[in-house]
Parts: sequence; structure tokens; C-alpha cells
Amino acid sequence: MNSNTKLLLATSALFMGIVGVTFSFMPDEILAFIHEGSSPLFVPVLKVVGALYYGFAMINWMSKGVIMGGIYARPLAVGNLAHYFIGAMALIRHFDNADAYGAVYYAVTAIYILFAIFFGIAVFTHPLKQTNGTAI
Repeated sequence: MNSNTKLLLATSALFMGIVGVTFSFMPDEILAFIHEGSSPLFVPVLKVVGALYYGFAMINWMSKGVIMGGIYARPLAVGNLAHYFIGAMALIRHFDNADAYGAVYYAVTAIYILFAIFFGIAVFTHPLKQTNGTAI
């Protein structure tokens, strides 16, 4: 399970890092993509959101070597689960607006759903269990 959670944290860190850097350094381009004009309020908000994503990415990247699951690294697992689950629900809730953004919206939604599922498994699965059900 530890190698699986290492991969999970690393891929989550890469995804969040890319989003964070993009939001921080390309807010005008993102606003143009979503058909919103550049605003004195939207640009700094996107930069702050980018900083949040990047910070979360760094937490995941630096924690990828820890044992996660059950009670181990529970705050890390629950924080990721909350982020991805709530994000997935919000994205699914607004599917009626998805056509305006095309495949990007569906891809991001799929990524959020997958990470929510995998972090849910990590939260509710004991990392030291073998396949036969006995502890190591």
C-alpha cells in the first residue's frame, strides 16, 4: 500500500503543482479561456488560488514517503479527500455549464473523481493489511 500511496501523492502533487503554477502566472489567460474579462478582483483571486494549489502540491510531494491510510498520516489523507471530493461534487453539479469549456471541463472532473476515489480508499484502508487479511 505504501508504494501505491507514494504514487498517489506524487501524481496529486504534480497535478496540483501544474494548476498552481498556471493560476499564479497565467491568470489573464485563464480568465480569457473561461470567457471572463480581466478584473481587478479576479486576477489576484486566481493568484491566491494558485498559491493554495502549489502549497498543497508541496505538502503532498514532501509527504510522499510516509505511510498513509487508516490512522497513519490521517490529516494528509483526509485533507486530500476533502479537497477532491468537494471539488468533484462541485464540478459534477455544474455539468450543465460544461459545454462552454469543452473537453477540459470533463477531463478535470474525471481527474477530481479519480483522486477522490483513491484518497477515499487511502483514508478507509489500513496500510499494513495483506491481501489475506492478516497484518504484517
